Amino acid sequence: MTVARWLSLALPLAAVLAVGARERDRSVRAAGLLAFLTAGIGIAALHEVARLAGWYAFAPADGAYRGMPVDLWIGWAALWGPLPVLLRRVLPLPIALGLLLWVDAVAMPALHPLVSLGPHWLVGEVVGLLVVALPAQLLGRFSADRRHLGARTSLQVGVFAALLLWFVPSLAFEVGYGSWAGLTELDRTGMLVVAQLALLVAAPALAAVAEFAVRGGGTPYPWDPPRRLVTTGPYAYLANPMQLAAVVLLLFTAAVTRSVAVVLAAVSATAFGAAVAGPHEHHDLRTRYGDSWRSYRRQVRDWWPRWRPYPSEPSAVLWLDDDCGPCAALWRMLARRHPVGLRIRPAREHEHVLWRAEYVGGDGHTERGVAAVARGLEHVHLGWAFVGWTLRLPGATWLAQLVTDAMIAAPHPARPRGEPCPTPSSVSSTAPSPPSASTASPVCPPGPSAPQPE
Repeated sequence: MTVARWLSLALPLAAVLAVGARERDRSVRAAGLLAFLTAGIGIAALHEVARLAGWYAFAPADGAYRGMPVDLWIGWAALWGPLPVLLRRVLPLPIALGLLLWVDAVAMPALHPLVSLGPHWLVGEVVGLLVVALPAQLLGRFSADRRHLGARTSLQVGVFAALLLWFVPSLAFEVGYGSWAGLTELDRTGMLVVAQLALLVAAPALAAVAEFAVRGGGTPYPWDPPRRLVTTGPYAYLANPMQLAAVVLLLFTAAVTRSVAVVLAAVSATAFGAAVAGPHEHHDLRTRYGDSWRSYRRQVRDWWPRWRPYPSEPSAVLWLDDDCGPCAALWRMLARRHPVGLRIRPAREHEHVLWRAEYVGGDGHTERGVAAVARGLEHVHLGWAFVGWTLRLPGATWLAQLVTDAMIAAPHPARPRGEPCPTPSSVSSTAPSPPSASTASPVCPPGPSAPQPE
């Protein structure tokens, strides 16, 4: 059994090191590391499911994590993660998955008595390949080739969420006090409240991830960073929004599970970010962006947010229909609070017909409807920015836009003052041009007086 464990670790690692030594591109090696992390977390989760389903089990052994030998775990993760990624040019994804299934089908019975197989262990293998190996391969291959930015960003969010909210606390419970019982014993209402609070805490981090992708062209992974310096969204208030949110989420998890060990994990994460990751990141950004980064860092701190946003140049523009009552009220609210780096313009002056509010960032990034309003709120202060980030949570923008269209104002083109109101039958959210002014409809009354843009 000792020889089997040694070979299960040594052979996959030796193969990864041999192939990796021939790879000159640092970003490809980093993609392999990301695939290893993804596979490792996934295999740990698969092991928990396998124990419950009876697919397979490991014999009691020293050096095990929750019953799974650590050496076998590492070798398995290397086989399912970085090795096929590094060999992606000669191993297309379907062939790689087929080879992994064949290797496991041969190796798992050969590892007896270290591994005891249940009657449906092949079902577990197929499930593992689909929910663990496949995502690890997609993430590693997309990152290595810098393809499918949206997909690799979403996969990274899933991996880091699992690492932060499940794996790290579970590991902390193994070495210290605490358990998931504090969460699982809650009733449905309590669990719903916990989930909503956790989502609110995560809102700045999720907005920061989206900012990296849509404004910077990159991801949170240090070896797959944005191509441009990102100083908008949460980064207009804080240099480390993702790290701060991660620490707060760990502390929130510690409170729910009553675990001192998770508190120590949060403290360790803070220390690592400040003493190790922070200096490396500062050096990298200073090298890549020079004076732009220095100017930004003089005004934006790592762990304590600004109240008013960092002024990005050039200014953004928010186009609002000043004949629309809610839009005019929003205009007045924003103008009273003197937004930073934002100009508000009447939609009738836009070169195109606008069917909803539009936001145009100084870098050319555009948003429409509720998402545009959420962007405008980011220019006011931290409180309103948090409202904007919450509005931009996955699904929240769609729901808010649906409610807005149904209850406040249907999508309609902005028009010069005095033009006839469009009839309901003439309005379409996808219409390419405004309704005809010749329709027999009354002239719209002017909306509330909107303040002039600054």
